[in-house]
Amino acid sequence: MRARAYKGLLAAVTAASALVLPVISATPAAADPDPRALSKSVTGLGVKRHLVKFQQIADANGGTRASGTSGYDASVAYVADRLRRAGYKVTLQEFEFPFFREITESSLQRVAPSAKTYVRNTDFRTMTYSGSGNVTAAVQAVDVMIPPSPTPNTSTSGCEASDFAGFTAGNIALMQRGTCSFQIKAENAQAAGASGVIIFNEGQPGEGANDRRVLLGGTLGAPTVNIPVVGTTYAIGEELAAAGTTVTLVTNTESDLHRKTHNVLAESRWGDADKVVMVGAHLDSVPEGPGINDNGSGSAGVLETALKAGLFPTKNKLRFAFWGAEELGLLGSEHYVANLSAEERAKIKLYLNFDMIASPNYTFGIYDGDNSDGVGAPAGPAGSDQIEKLFESYFKTIGQPYTGTDFTGRSDYGPFIEVGIPAGGLFTGAEGIKTAEEAAKFGGEAGVAYDKCYHLACDTIDNINDKALKVNTGAIATATFVYAYSAQLPGGGTPGSNQPGTGGGGHDHEHDHVGVPM
Repeated sequence: MRARAYKGLLAAVTAASALVLPVISATPAAADPDPRALSKSVTGLGVKRHLVKFQQIADANGGTRASGTSGYDASVAYVADRLRRAGYKVTLQEFEFPFFREITESSLQRVAPSAKTYVRNTDFRTMTYSGSGNVTAAVQAVDVMIPPSPTPNTSTSGCEASDFAGFTAGNIALMQRGTCSFQIKAENAQAAGASGVIIFNEGQPGEGANDRRVLLGGTLGAPTVNIPVVGTTYAIGEELAAAGTTVTLVTNTESDLHRKTHNVLAESRWGDADKVVMVGAHLDSVPEGPGINDNGSGSAGVLETALKAGLFPTKNKLRFAFWGAEELGLLGSEHYVANLSAEERAKIKLYLNFDMIASPNYTFGIYDGDNSDGVGAPAGPAGSDQIEKLFESYFKTIGQPYTGTDFTGRSDYGPFIEVGIPAGGLFTGAEGIKTAEEAAKFGGEAGVAYDKCYHLACDTIDNINDKALKVNTGAIATATFVYAYSAQLPGGGTPGSNQPGTGGGGHDHEHDHVGVPM
């Protein structure tokens, strides 16, 4: 069966070689197959089949594929089985992480001075690692700034134990986003006797993720408090700060500091072991939904590329990674990179990351490896610019407009660029709002989120844009095959040549990140 499949693909490659193909600087040696022709064996239809399977897995496991759940374990089993059958050496890398889920939906209601019910995930959101409780109590503001300072990230609300001088034990502490982490605020409130915590956004206007008026979500970093903790908008925070306000706050959560999960790592049979090309995507969803766009789409694109790449002997070693616990702070990729020896790290010449490649109201975003856009984080490690140019060349060749997306370090490429490994990848947008200029360039709706179902139960198979999936699948396959055969890789040909880079400081899309001040 494999021999017939190999011959069929080889015939397709031979026919495709006669076509006009993109001119890309990383040209393979003449004796090698044309990687750009090989990439045509990877199709959007093949990727869609994996997405259907991920949906079926979620449906059979409570609607989620979050790390630490049976849905994630089933996703791991599916991916690992397909890769083993394709001839890869597959390793399940186990690690522990602090698990969190909401057992039942949280609720927030104002009972005085007048009744009002707030809508979960619209008006308020449970913080990751919140404790559980059902409390009705007076709301007491703690050192809040209303109206806010014109400068973002200046409120020190709840950051010091002294902020709670005069706090009435049993009240619900109302605090404002600012200079310290949510964890510090919640721990200080609990120590002062608070029965619950509400943290509202800081209040400054801005574009996209810089708008500090919108619904606030985030993580406490670890399950260090046992009281309910939720986030809300600036407007609702201002409303709750009014004298005489009483609310009922209910959360029902589960946390486990030592839950076990796995990364899936698959290494090719062929290629120079001193020149490793890594391609990865996070496999987990959030607990709230099946995560078919975030990030079933990236995982499926990488998986289908790996299955086809496994049929061809390559010049360089291919290593595919499917990360666990990304949604809780890049924990799988951080664990992997932290446990590499210096020698192992030096052999990895580049890392390609694919996170959300089929958003319904998409843009075609390429990570800005050279900081040519001059926005946000600085450039990635040397060689990241070459990866960016390769993707740009692909999109130009097929006549598809593209845009840069800031190389912030808060998706799974972050741990790699922090240790100097060149990185790049694609991103089609999350909860950010599409601009009129982007709508003119890419189509879709201005003033609407790139993915209205981001981190929600509606991130199902129906939340996939087939055009974005097909185009980005071609880009993933092209980049993978080009680097699989390239004699000159972005990370250099000499082990130990990689230099440390920057992990950035922002976020492409709002995944939780442990310990980040919010």
